[in-house]
Amino acid sequence: MKIVMLDGDTLPVPLPTGQQQADWEMRAQTPADDIVSSLAGATVAITNKVPLRADTLQQLPELRFICVAATGYDCIDLDACRARGIVVSNVPGYSTQSVSEAVIAAIFALRRQLMAYASNTRIDWPQAKHFCVHHQPIGDIGGATLGIAGKGDIGQAVGRLAQALGMQVQYAERKGSERVRDGYISFEQMLATSDIISLHCPLSDSTRQMIDREALDKMKPQALLINTARGGLINEADLAAALKQGLIGGAALDVLSSEPPAPDNPLLADLATLLLTPHIAWASRSGVENLVAGVMANIAAFIQGEPINVVS
Repeated sequence: MKIVMLDGDTLPVPLPTGQQQADWEMRAQTPADDIVSSLAGATVAITNKVPLRADTLQQLPELRFICVAATGYDCIDLDACRARGIVVSNVPGYSTQSVSEAVIAAIFALRRQLMAYASNTRIDWPQAKHFCVHHQPIGDIGGATLGIAGKGDIGQAVGRLAQALGMQVQYAERKGSERVRDGYISFEQMLATSDIISLHCPLSDSTRQMIDREALDKMKPQALLINTARGGLINEADLAAALKQGLIGGAALDVLSSEPPAPDNPLLADLATLLLTPHIAWASRSGVENLVAGVMANIAAFIQGEPINVVS
């Protein structure tokens, strides 16, 4: 059996390939033009973000299993996989602790103005006339209202941590939904009443650019926006403009619509109220260990004829 990992460099540690007897090929990365040739003769493909679409899959008659080394699987054409009898599994829940803690860390950083004070302290403090320097107003965490879009494992974990800090937590109904389920508030109400909004939705046609200028206009003037899910949930040009204009208080993004981003992405500009990190919210030690273990468990289960974590 030939097993090919298409983008092994997305993991900070190597897969323990010795656990399974197979012909392993670990590729650091795979450009789009090389996907078909790289998977020629492969029974199993492992991908984190390399897309596997219908036109690619039809050229891979021996492919029988795709393991997505992530929870989100929008890089895979599931309909094409079903049509070709290709099983697809993901690794659910591996990063719940890591991502939820990253969200809380971002809330502290933005709400308490840690970036601004840390960047100015070495210049401003020695020249100060008093023991402290007052610039940007600092907000408390306790008592703030957190609006969460997406009530999956990570969204709920963020909610639990926030409640432990004394925050008020509310979950948003799907944007555009005519019915509001028990335990939710409307998307529009969440925008208008939240001090902080955290996105935890999968990317789909219905959620793409759910945060656009219209949504940003409905947010509180000092509200914060956090996205650790998928960059495509946000209209990036609209957000960049809103931050420049001071329409909202700030944002923390761990994801962008294209990764790595193009140099002209508007969110790469010098935006003082933006905390931008390179898709590493998932990558705590436990998150990495859980992901590696999950990938290897999926491979083992497929080889044994009893695939797990099947999404298609």
